[in-house]
Amino acid sequence: MKRLLGFYIFAVLVLGLGLLFPDDYYVTVVGTTVIQNIVLAVSLNLLMGNAGQISLGHAAFFGMGAYISAILTTRFGINPWAAMVVSAITVAVISYLISKPILRLKGHYLAMATLGVGIIIHIFMVQADSITGGPDGMSDIPGLSILGHAIEGDFAWYMLFALFMLFVVWAALNIVDSRAGRALAAVHGSEIAAQMVGIDTARVKTHIFVFSTVIASLVGSLFVHQQAFVSPESFSFFFSVELVTMVVLGGLASVFGSVFGAVILTLLPEFLLVFEDYEVLIYGAILMIIMIFLPDGLFVTMKRNILHWLQKRKGAENTEHPSPGMEG
Repeated sequence: MKRLLGFYIFAVLVLGLGLLFPDDYYVTVVGTTVIQNIVLAVSLNLLMGNAGQISLGHAAFFGMGAYISAILTTRFGINPWAAMVVSAITVAVISYLISKPILRLKGHYLAMATLGVGIIIHIFMVQADSITGGPDGMSDIPGLSILGHAIEGDFAWYMLFALFMLFVVWAALNIVDSRAGRALAAVHGSEIAAQMVGIDTARVKTHIFVFSTVIASLVGSLFVHQQAFVSPESFSFFFSVELVTMVVLGGLASVFGSVFGAVILTLLPEFLLVFEDYEVLIYGAILMIIMIFLPDGLFVTMKRNILHWLQKRKGAENTEHPSPGMEG
């Protein structure tokens, strides 16, 4: 209970906002986009922050989940929930096959390989007109229903996305604080040292890569059934860069750091519409400043400084008011 106290407070906050402001645009509409990005950032941080495997193609797996669900439901009439499962399984198989060669690479070689995968998938979305609809995308994608009741309205979608996001955050917190999480940290620290203590590093990296891409696929499926439309623009290389920036901004290997980074960078464009033409420059500047001055991330740095201040204050109070046993 104590270990997950922060999660429970976060869950009450997220669900409470939806219940208190069911018709507020910024809560239900913008909030759904924030939640979607939180899921993507948390899943990417497990791969980048905890396992130390750089990925510049995460948006591609998000897009694969969306497109596979859209194709199965519109062209083959498959139930949307079944399509989501098939989509996740397909992405899991593809990412497993991809992981074998690319996760042998390290550093900028790995980054370039994942970038290449993302670009190839994006080009397929654009060029395969007969399958994906090409640059114009696909429309009339059916929505979701539960027990015969269609999920309609911004509030209903907000709650569905929120419940899925809370599950992902809970799972990530448990993974990080488990034997698997310690194996990820060991691989991040030194693969050679991890192998020396008996950790199958290739297996660990493959499993977390597949897990992170499946999470991206599932939220992609939710996204496409909510929007009822999909196009390649939503899954560009720039969006992958945004996700990396969210992870770095909040703090690598911090689940709530990913949450913080996703919230900040999703809401930031809403307040900087006048700089819309300079989005790439702004994200690049944020990434550069964080890496130079706050290498641990903004959230992690703030958390550490607050805890340090609280400890100093507690120590000062103990000095001013010593216990009766100490006075003697």
